[in-house]
Amino acid sequence: MPEKLRTLISAEDIARRVAEMAQEIDRAYGENQSVYLISVLKGSFVFLADLVRAMKRNVRIEFMAISSYGHGKTTSGEVKVTRDLGFSIEGQDVLVVEDIIDSGVTLNYLLRLLEQRSPNSVRIATLLDKPDRRIRPVKVDFLGFSIPDAFVVGYGLDYAEDYRNLPDICVLLE
Repeated sequence: MPEKLRTLISAEDIARRVAEMAQEIDRAYGENQSVYLISVLKGSFVFLADLVRAMKRNVRIEFMAISSYGHGKTTSGEVKVTRDLGFSIEGQDVLVVEDIIDSGVTLNYLLRLLEQRSPNSVRIATLLDKPDRRIRPVKVDFLGFSIPDAFVVGYGLDYAEDYRNLPDICVLLE
């Protein structure tokens, strides 16, 4: 591992918690209830892949890309959809799968957008939450880990598109 990284959450701890989250999600929905999982790209793709393999119910998967960061470490505050859904979620149960919730700005924007499309329900599953950075309120339904205010990479999370392939979640040191 490069010197400028410090492991925050090991691959083993991530795998254990993702399996537990899958069980929590399976219990939260009705036995024969399909759920549309909407993965927010790019960061959540690794988490989504592990999560759906651990789930025991029928799921449908779609991807959205939303940006508020660009290539920096802090949000620009300007949110834009760069890839929208390819289907209607009207009347469907939706689970937004996020890699990390930081300020809440991006997720609040996304939730408002999805609610306008008349789903039956919208819930949030996030691997990481940084509550100390919250600007906008967010209700997380399924949480992996609450972490301190540090810039993290690995397990799908990046810094300027680097480090996504790390198996652990690491703090990027200055």
